[in-house]
Amino acid sequence: MELAKILSLEFNIKEEYATNLISLLDEGCTVPFIARYRKEAHGSCDDQVIRNFADRLEYLRSFEKRKEEITRLISEQNNLTEEIKAKLDKAITLTELEDVYRPFKPKRQTRATIAEAKGLKPLADAIFLQKNAGYLEELAKNFVDAEKGVNDEKTALSGASDIIAERISDNDEVRKCLREFLMESAQIVTTLKQGEKFLVYQMYENYKEPVKKIPSHRILAINRGEKDDCLKVEVETNNEKCLEIIRKEVLLKNGFYVEFLNNAIIDSFERLILPSLIRELRSTLTDIANEQAIKMFEVNLKPLLMQPPLKDNVILGLDPAYRTGCKVAVIDENGNVIDKTVIYPTPPHSQIEKSEEVITNLVVKDKVDAISIGNGTASKESEIFVSNLLKKLPRKVKYMVVNEAGASVYSASKLGAEEFPDYDVSLRSAVSIARRLQDPLAELIKIDVKSIGVGQYQHDMPQKRLSTVLDGVVEDCVNAVGVDLNTASYKLLEHVSGLNGAIAKNIVEFRRENGKFVERKKLLKVPKLGAKAYEQCAGFLRIPNEKNILDNTGVHPESYEAVEKLLKIFNLSVIDVKNCTVQSLPNLVEMKGKEQVAKMCGVGVPTLDDIVAELTKPGRDVRDDLPKPELKSDVLGIDDLKVGMILKGTVRNVIDFGAFVDIGVHQDGLVHISEICDRYIKHPSEELSVGQILKVKIISIDLQKQRIGLSIRKAESEIEN
Repeated sequence: MELAKILSLEFNIKEEYATNLISLLDEGCTVPFIARYRKEAHGSCDDQVIRNFADRLEYLRSFEKRKEEITRLISEQNNLTEEIKAKLDKAITLTELEDVYRPFKPKRQTRATIAEAKGLKPLADAIFLQKNAGYLEELAKNFVDAEKGVNDEKTALSGASDIIAERISDNDEVRKCLREFLMESAQIVTTLKQGEKFLVYQMYENYKEPVKKIPSHRILAINRGEKDDCLKVEVETNNEKCLEIIRKEVLLKNGFYVEFLNNAIIDSFERLILPSLIRELRSTLTDIANEQAIKMFEVNLKPLLMQPPLKDNVILGLDPAYRTGCKVAVIDENGNVIDKTVIYPTPPHSQIEKSEEVITNLVVKDKVDAISIGNGTASKESEIFVSNLLKKLPRKVKYMVVNEAGASVYSASKLGAEEFPDYDVSLRSAVSIARRLQDPLAELIKIDVKSIGVGQYQHDMPQKRLSTVLDGVVEDCVNAVGVDLNTASYKLLEHVSGLNGAIAKNIVEFRRENGKFVERKKLLKVPKLGAKAYEQCAGFLRIPNEKNILDNTGVHPESYEAVEKLLKIFNLSVIDVKNCTVQSLPNLVEMKGKEQVAKMCGVGVPTLDDIVAELTKPGRDVRDDLPKPELKSDVLGIDDLKVGMILKGTVRNVIDFGAFVDIGVHQDGLVHISEICDRYIKHPSEELSVGQILKVKIISIDLQKQRIGLSIRKAESEIEN
C-alpha cells in the first residue's frame, strides 16, 4: 500500500509532505513539535490536521496488517484464488475485508458445519448451481446414510438448506448490498417501558426515526435508555425488499430449484443475516455517535482550556455549601495560598454579618482583586451574598462564577493531597476554584478532563479513544501557551511535547535540588531527559527573566544561530529584543524579501515568520489576544428575568442541538440551534465556542422546570434595529 500517495490525496497535500509526516511520526516526534518546528517539511499543516493524519495512518496500517493476515489465512486453506485476491485488493475498509474472509473463517459448530460433517456439502453445491433439471428427492437419495445420521431424503435436503443458508449469509456482495439498503431505509423504533423511573425517556415512547436522519445525540440517549432498561429498541426494515436483493444475487435466470432456494434465502435472512446486520448497524450508529460526542468534547475543551488568565491578580476562591459552610482560600499573583478560612453565610446558619466581616478583612489584608465562586450547591445564595458585600467593600472588587466541575475530583486526588497535605478536601476545592479564574489551563489539566463537564454522554464513550483525543487537546493547548520551566507543576510539565510523568517529576526534583533553571540546555542534565526529549520539549519551555531572552520565547534552541544571523543582517542584537526595540523587524524583513532573508539565515520562510513574531513579542501569551473573563458586580435571579430582555452571556457548553449560555443566574439558558443565526448551520460549533461572550434575548421562561430559552439571532436583530 502506497501510504504517502493515499494520504496525500485524502488530506490534499503534496505527496512529499505526506512522506515527511510519516517519517517524522515514525521517528517519535510529537504532533506539537511537528506542527510548530517542522513546518517546511509538511507545508504548515496545523496540529489538528496532523493528528487526523496520524489517526488515519494508524488505521491504514492496521488495515494493511489485517489484509496480509487474511491473505495468509486463506492461502493456508488453499482457497486463495485470483477472484479472492481481487476482492481483497478492492476492499477499502476493515468491514469489507472481513466480509471477504467470512466464508473462510473458522466457525464454531453451526447447523451448516454439522450438515457438512454428514457429507451433505456436495448435495448443497449441486442444488446451489441450479443446473440439474431433476427432482430434489432423486438428488438427495445418494446422500442418505443412516450411520451419519442422514436417515432419509428430507433430512438430507434440510442439511443442504442449512449449508446454502450459511453460504448466502457469508456472501460479501449480499451483505454489502443489504448493509447499504438498511443504512438508507431502516428505521429505529423505540417503546417506553412502564414505571416512574422511565419518565426521563418520555419522548421515546412509541418513537420512530429513519436511520439515515437520526442525530448522534439521540442515538446515545436511546442507547442509555436501553441500558437503563427503560426502552425497548428495534430496527424496522422492509423485509420483502431485502429478500428481493438476496434473490437477485443468488437465483439464476431460468435456474432450477427456485422454491427450495427461496426457502433457504428466507431462512438465511431471518436467522443469520438480519440479526447480524442489525447488530452491525447499531454498532456503526453508536460508533458514529461516539465519534461525534468525542468531537464535541474536543471542540468545547480547547476554548475552555485556552480561556485568558486573570494575571497579576489576587483571587479569593469561594467553594459554596450549606451545612458545612463555604470554604475560602486566597491566592497571590503566583497562585500561592496566603489565607484560608470557613464562613457560614448560607442556610441553615445564615451568619451574614460575621461572614461579611471575615471576607472584608481578607480583602483589605490581602488586597484581593477578584472573587471566584464555584457554581455547585449553594452557589446562588453565595453569589447573592458576595454581590451585596461588594457594595460595602473599601476596595473595588468584582466576581465571577466559575465551573467547578471536577474540583472535588482534584481535591480527593493524589495530586491534591501532594499539593496540600494539611488541607481539608473542601479547602483544596476552594484553592482550585480560585486558580481556575487566575490560570484556567494550569489548574484544569490537574483533573481528568472527562470530569470537566463540557461534553455529553462522556461516561458512555469508549474511554480509551476519548482519553486519546482529549489528551491530544490538552497537549496542543499546553504547548501552544508554553510552560514556565521554573514554576510549573509536574502535572503541567508532563503534557509538554517529549515529556512524560516520570521525566516531569525528575525536572521538578532537579529544580528543587539545584535551584532555578537559568538556561534551557541545562535540561540535558535532568535524569532520563535525553537529546530526543530535549529536541521535542525545549521550544515549549520558557525561562523568564534570565540571561538569554530567547529562552523566554517560542524560538527553538536549534534556531538560535539563525536568530543571530537575522539580527546581524539588520544591525540589531539580542539586547534590542530584550528591550522590545525590534518592532520594525517584520517591515525590514518584508522590504529585503522573505525568501532572501530566510536563505541567509538558513531556515525556511515559515520558520522565519515564527522567529520574527517571537522576537517582536518575547514572552507573549497567545491567550492574551482572546476576550478577557467577564467579571460581575451584581446578580440576577431567574425571578428577575422577563421574556424579551437582552442580556450579555458566556457560552458554557456547545452540544449537538444548541448551546448552554450563562446569563448570570444560577441556571444556564439554552439557545436551540434554530435560534443561533438566520442562516442554515449543520452544527452549533460552526458559530459558537466555549467562553464566547455574546448578547442573547430571553424568549421563554419556565419557572417550574427552571428552564430559560434564549435566542442570539433575535437579540442581534433587535440591536440592529
